[in-house]
Amino acid sequence: MKLKQIFLGAALSTLALSATANSAFEKPSDAIEYRQAAFSMIRVQIGDMGDMLKGKVPFDAERFKHRANNAAALSKMPWEAFVADSDKGETSALPAIWSDNETFMKKATAFQQYADELAVAAQTGDKKIIAKAFDPWAKGCKDCHSSFKD
Repeated sequence: MKLKQIFLGAALSTLALSATANSAFEKPSDAIEYRQAAFSMIRVQIGDMGDMLKGKVPFDAERFKHRANNAAALSKMPWEAFVADSDKGETSALPAIWSDNETFMKKATAFQQYADELAVAAQTGDKKIIAKAFDPWAKGCKDCHSSFKD
């Protein structure tokens, strides 16, 4: 009986958190603004890390680690803002996000995993190890954009 209560409590907590996450956006435009801000911050991280790996700016292991940790945290943020009716308005999000949400969320989950793996690799300070972890994350960005962003 106690185990059943724990599972029920966990299920109700999950539903409450989902409702809370969605209620953070009073209007669809709030959700659009939120996710665009998150993606904008991710773009800063990927741009700086990419420039370091390409040799456009000197490689700085500490700065890279900082960017990778930011990217790992930020990679978890935008997905909660793909709520109902946020496909209308000032957005580059394609309708496929809502019509094929399962694929979209699989790509989002992979993107988050790659970001976490990059953050771990960045802790080594080894540019070769870092580059191997950076490539899948950057490709995850492009892959999702090709299917779900205008």
